[in-house]
Amino acid sequence: MPTSPHEHRAVAESFGVDVERYDRTRPSYPSALISRVLAESPGRDVLDVGCGTGIVARQFHGCSVLGVEPDARMAAFTRRSGIDVEVSTFEAWDAAGRRFDALVAGQTWHWVDPDVGAAKAAEVLRPGGVLALFWHVFQAPPAVNTAFVDAYERAVPDSPIDLRAEAAPEPYRPILDRAAQGLRATGAFGEFDEWHYEVSRTYTTAQWLDLLPTQGTLTRVPAEAVADISAAVGAAIDALGGQFTLPFHTIALATHRV
Repeated sequence: MPTSPHEHRAVAESFGVDVERYDRTRPSYPSALISRVLAESPGRDVLDVGCGTGIVARQFHGCSVLGVEPDARMAAFTRRSGIDVEVSTFEAWDAAGRRFDALVAGQTWHWVDPDVGAAKAAEVLRPGGVLALFWHVFQAPPAVNTAFVDAYERAVPDSPIDLRAEAAPEPYRPILDRAAQGLRATGAFGEFDEWHYEVSRTYTTAQWLDLLPTQGTLTRVPAEAVADISAAVGAAIDALGGQFTLPFHTIALATHRV
C-alpha cells in the first residue's frame, strides 16, 4: 500500500478529469510570492513543475516559462494560453541539457518523489537559481469540514486517505520537511527559508461546491458519491448563512542552487 503522496500515481494524475472546473475554481498565488521568486532569481527562465492548467505559469508575466505536466489533458489546456508544456512526470522528464533560473512548483511537489525530484532540480537549475515549492494551507470551518469527512467516510469507506489526520496542526509540515530532506541530500543547495503569506477568501455554497470536486480526495470517486458528499457539505454551509470566509495560508520552501 502506498504511504507517500507521490506513490499514489492514479490520484496524482487524476486532476485533469475536469480541466475547466479546475482552472476556474483553484486559487492563484499571492503576488508578493511571485515577486519574491523573481527578485531572487538571476534571470527570467522559469520551470514550472506540475504546471497543471497554468495557474502558476500565468502569474510569471514577462518570463520564459516551460511547464512539465504528467496529465496530457491539463497540458493541452495550458498550451491554449500560449505556455509551452512538455508531458512527463518530473522524475522521468528529459531536460536535454537545458538550465533554468527558477524552478517553481505550486501545490505539486508532494506528487514528486522527493529524492529523485531533488536530484533533477539540482541538475536543471543554474548556479544561483532559486527553487520555490509552495502550497496553500487551509481548513474549512469545523462544521463544514466535519460534514465533508463524515460524508466522505460513508461514501468511500475503503479510501486510503485519512482525512482526520489531515486536520492535524501544521498538516503541511511533514511535506515541507521531507522535501527539504531530499534537497539537502543532494549537497547542491544552500540555506533553506520559509516564506509565509496570509489572505482570506469568501465562498458561497455554490462556489465551494464548484471547487470541491477538484480535490484529490474526489477526482476518482463515482459521481453519485460526489453528489452525496456535496449535498452534505452544501447543507452545512447553508446552515452558516450560505457562505463563509476562509483564511488561506500560503507557505513556500525556498533555497538557491549553489
